[in-house]
Amino acid sequence: MSGTTAEPAARFEVPPRPRTWPRRALIVSALAAFTVATCLPAIGGVEIDLGAIARNWRHGAANLSALLQPNWAFFPRTVQPMLETLQMAFVGAAIAAALSVPLTLWAARPTNPNILTRSAVRAVVNVFRAVPDLVWATILVAMVGVGALPGLLALVLFNVGIVVKLVSEAIDSAEHPYLEAARAGGATQHQINRTLALPQNLPLFLNQWLYALELNVRISAILGIVGAGGIGRLLDERFGFFAYGDVSVIILEILVVVLVIEAASNILRRRLA
Repeated sequence: MSGTTAEPAARFEVPPRPRTWPRRALIVSALAAFTVATCLPAIGGVEIDLGAIARNWRHGAANLSALLQPNWAFFPRTVQPMLETLQMAFVGAAIAAALSVPLTLWAARPTNPNILTRSAVRAVVNVFRAVPDLVWATILVAMVGVGALPGLLALVLFNVGIVVKLVSEAIDSAEHPYLEAARAGGATQHQINRTLALPQNLPLFLNQWLYALELNVRISAILGIVGAGGIGRLLDERFGFFAYGDVSVIILEILVVVLVIEAASNILRRRLA
């Protein structure tokens, strides 16, 4: 209409971007200062001798050059120790899987309302998990002798600690209305755990068992350093003789085996999902 004037269109303006760089700069500066402080021996920090690295880099370069020249003629000697390592990894994971089921159900609040038994199980599992696997292997070698048995027992203790800790915490953090319904129906805790809780949480167990199997191959290669059998014992022997070409073959073999097991476990996880 001619008597009316058009109203100006509303203008929308983007609010100014908040200034976050001072806070980021403060955080980065604090982290840098803390890092520098931890490297100062005068205040109890870690002593980092950069001068020694600069003086001795040629030794590291020579060793690295030797590692880049694998001695493939040594490969047949590694087959039997690697098979022993795989046996330790699989058997340790299987025994730990059997032990972890009851321990996990006893350690989780929804599947074990009794605070005394639950706390006792968690305390034992925390001891298994807190002690490093290499320390377990050292103790067990002193107890049962050199060989695959102490390495196997160390893997079992390590796997039980990992699986029970992760799965019990996952059960604690999830919602379980079916458990309350079963209790209201008069079922005992054992019946609830066997017929409801275990089938419901079986995918969690399977994922952690596969993860433990992957870890076992890596860990068993280290346990041999203290005499716990497997490929790690041969690796420590060849390091002692400075046979870096042989060491390179062992490292490459461990790498290939770990990658194959990881790929197989990923396929199994996708099928179980």
